[in-house]
Amino acid sequence: MIIKVLGSAAGGGFPQWNCNCRNCASARAGLSGFRARTQSSLAVSADGENWALLNASPDLRQQINENLELGAKCSGGLRHSPIKSVVMTNGDVDHIAGLINLREGQPFSIYGSRQVLETIAANSVFNVVAPANAPRIELPLDKPVPLRGANIDLGLTIEAFAVPGKIALYLETEGANYGSRTGDTIGLRIAAAKTGKEFFYIPGCAEIDPPLAARIKGASLLFFDGTLFTDTEMVAQGLSQKTGLRMGHISMSGPEGSMAAIAPLNVGRRIYVHINNSNPALEDGSDAYNAVTVAGWEIGYDGMEVRL
Repeated sequence: MIIKVLGSAAGGGFPQWNCNCRNCASARAGLSGFRARTQSSLAVSADGENWALLNASPDLRQQINENLELGAKCSGGLRHSPIKSVVMTNGDVDHIAGLINLREGQPFSIYGSRQVLETIAANSVFNVVAPANAPRIELPLDKPVPLRGANIDLGLTIEAFAVPGKIALYLETEGANYGSRTGDTIGLRIAAAKTGKEFFYIPGCAEIDPPLAARIKGASLLFFDGTLFTDTEMVAQGLSQKTGLRMGHISMSGPEGSMAAIAPLNVGRRIYVHINNSNPALEDGSDAYNAVTVAGWEIGYDGMEVRL
């Protein structure tokens, strides 16, 4: 099984188009230690030929062009794509907007929770990806299902499970409870049917609660929400009035952070993705970066490849 990090940044990418925070300004200036990143997405394949996307980033066209495995093959005919399915973990713009890049009548399957599929159905712009060509398939929770697309079995099984989170920002209404309903945010367990090798992908998470801790305990590979290093960093930098928890994201550091919560769970390889432009761990060699690596974590980057 091959896993590729197509995009490792949170919404807006890095550097963000309108941001002059220290990280973004440094990346834009080309300073050493600041690597540009596109918005959050993974790709996975059991055979290196047929691929599933895990989230559809607004930067998807760029990501396809930068990862030749995902582009049309010259031997594939007039219309061809190795992308056979897309699985979405929530309704955030940085995880669904890329579907629009996949118009043009190409067959593939779209998987998501009921809430995410309802969000897509409610916005007519997504009709450019016609259900006749790209059927929308609801993922049941806590039940492994074979991943298919374009009448092809991808040789992968996928299990969705609810994680603590929140509804997407653009779906919030005045006075509403922003906490998650089951299925607003999901994590994924992806396994290769032939080998049984598996990994977890959880790019958005507000808390490591006991059910989630039990689920990922002993996992060999985990891609996890790395949005913020500290809960209040965006407030402290003058970038937002919202804390990480208000946005539905657990921070990396601190006694309530993901490094501390996952440390006793005997998880093997741990990789942060969905990293916000404000996060000081984006700077290679910084105190935050070193704290993460000393704790046994890796900072994901675009083009990173893992084979199981």
